Amino acid sequence: MQPKQKIMIKYSIISSILVFLLSHRTYSQNIEPIVSSYLGSEKRNYYGNEAPDTLALVWKLWLGEGRSPAYGDPNRMWKGAGWTGQALFIRENDKNYLIQPSFDYGLKKIDIETQKIVWEYKFDDILKGSPAIWENQNAKNSNEKYVIMQGSRRGADNPLDADKAYSFRAISYFSGKELWRMNVEQTISYSRDVDATVLVINDTAYIPLENGIFTIFSPDPAKAHKVGKYKEPLIYKEILYFNLSDTLTHGTNLETESAPVFLNNFVYTTAGSGRVYGYNTHARDTTWVFNIGSDLNGTPTVTYDNNLLIPVEKDYIPGNGGVYKLNPSEKPENSVVWYYPTANRKWFHWRGGIIGSVAVNDATTDSLHLAAFVGVDGFLHIVQHDQISGMFGIGTDGKTLIPMPELLYKSYIGGTISTPIFIKNKLIVALDNGLLLYRINKNASVELIARLDNMEIDATPIAVDGFLYLASRDGYLYCFGRKQ
Repeated sequence: MQPKQKIMIKYSIISSILVFLLSHRTYSQNIEPIVSSYLGSEKRNYYGNEAPDTLALVWKLWLGEGRSPAYGDPNRMWKGAGWTGQALFIRENDKNYLIQPSFDYGLKKIDIETQKIVWEYKFDDILKGSPAIWENQNAKNSNEKYVIMQGSRRGADNPLDADKAYSFRAISYFSGKELWRMNVEQTISYSRDVDATVLVINDTAYIPLENGIFTIFSPDPAKAHKVGKYKEPLIYKEILYFNLSDTLTHGTNLETESAPVFLNNFVYTTAGSGRVYGYNTHARDTTWVFNIGSDLNGTPTVTYDNNLLIPVEKDYIPGNGGVYKLNPSEKPENSVVWYYPTANRKWFHWRGGIIGSVAVNDATTDSLHLAAFVGVDGFLHIVQHDQISGMFGIGTDGKTLIPMPELLYKSYIGGTISTPIFIKNKLIVALDNGLLLYRINKNASVELIARLDNMEIDATPIAVDGFLYLASRDGYLYCFGRKQ
């Protein structure tokens, strides 16, 4: 063997060792997801550990803009981020990062200290919904150790009847590289987008797609298989979350947009067909269904007493929209604890009810258990969700009298589709024209302590270590809090 050959073999061996070490080096890194999914957890009731005392601007970062056809305009431009648009907050070796979806087609990993974009993965359309991060216990390399999953619209230049609509994808947290993509098949629903945030329990993932199909699959990239040019995840089961008869009332508006929640071995999902579905993970089938009839957009919230708070839109029902509290341990027909109807009001294309989700303070308090929501009617409502008031409201059928919760506070603030966030005694509400910060005092009085006007916000904020992070429709990601 010639000396040159020996050198080349030695170099090849060293290179192989370096590649192996580099691909495994992040296993020793300390990764702590503070906010790991939309509304924080599998119960969708956690929004961060500490809210700020002020809405002073600390920094802002341009997120960009993108084209996506809508409302008859093929060239409509969208700036920043929209509904639900909530970021993930990840601590990595004592450094803090955001994973932020945006309307420029990009999912971004952002260094909070420097406001620099570490990596950006581009989809084929504007990003909808919010991401989730999953730790892959069986990962064979660091690239697959932490998996981020995110949805988007079907593709800015992709027709509804296209062969493929890759509206849901998995990206490596460390590298920003694609791990797999899911095709959202065409159904009689008018949409092939993905607004929902995935729910992962152990090694099984659950997501409702806007084609109306509730999909159960493996998020593990090692189980993904090649279909054409791309890897697609292994799908265990698909369940249609609408009936053909629903087209008589809903037409093709049968999309499912909410994030599922997990409670007592059930995965609960609100569907555009007007039902709350409970998928039994033991029986591996949907065994609990509560029929409302409305177009349900908002994500359910799990309360400390193991009930569900369900936001209800006005469409397709004779009664008003509002909020249900359901006890899913009971049969569906016996599950209603209370209903809080909101006033009807035409706002954009909505006619009333709740579009976002209900915020609770359960995860950060052990005293007064509060729920906050803002209706299309523009009123902020704060109720004690575990207390019945003795008053009755009319249910969604327009005739049944149902107990109402104890109302603590009601104030007109303007419309929103964003979800408020509760942290300890602080409540933060993002609006179509501003941002409000409230404090709940010890005597249960509600005090507005800071506000910003002229901000168009559809996304949901998070608050960590006294700072608030929030994307706006003006194109920017904002950080608010006390300046250091």
